[in-house]
Amino acid sequence: MNAIIMAGGFGSRLGMGEKPCVELLGRPLISYVIETLQRTESIGDIYVAVSPATPNTASFIGNEYDDKVKVIPTGGGNYVGDMVHAVKTTGITDPLLILMADLPLLTPELLEKVIEEYNGCDKPAMSIFSPISVCKSLGIRPDTVFNWDGKLIVPSGINILDGSQVEHEQDYISLVLNDIEIALNVNTPDDLKRCKDMLLERKAGIIKN
Repeated sequence: MNAIIMAGGFGSRLGMGEKPCVELLGRPLISYVIETLQRTESIGDIYVAVSPATPNTASFIGNEYDDKVKVIPTGGGNYVGDMVHAVKTTGITDPLLILMADLPLLTPELLEKVIEEYNGCDKPAMSIFSPISVCKSLGIRPDTVFNWDGKLIVPSGINILDGSQVEHEQDYISLVLNDIEIALNVNTPDDLKRCKDMLLERKAGIIKN
């Protein structure tokens, strides 16, 4: 399964310049996502969709990853429009993974779990959510909350879509996961600090990869 990282947002709430290039323990945020994808056996080609707001991100990808990761320029008008443009540019007509650049805690094991769940479902699309209780436990105040069978859930920014139908609304299944690595994306300086602390704990062996 191929993957597209959406990296066109400037990250105004974070206030540190281009969000994908914000450093976390000396590395840009997007590098964590790319390298997790590279270590995920089920993932094939990796693309990064950039916009006029993220020129440094495009330069970093080109310099750091050469042709191993392909950059797709988008207009930066809106997320859905940029995503559709990116998918059409790649020519991918199979199911593909779409995810954000601000999920540095993701692991190959979690992505394999998501892909396995998708392969076992009977829908063309899947969206990954976190229970609001997990977000609250991390001190996160989500912008978007959905009611799912009477439970409040928060979108994670991870989706699987049918590339051949990207211009159409797709019937999807909701996958709700309790993993904090999926719930914690970086929107504020506090989120960045939480990720830093968790990565240091993981490195020390307190949290397993």
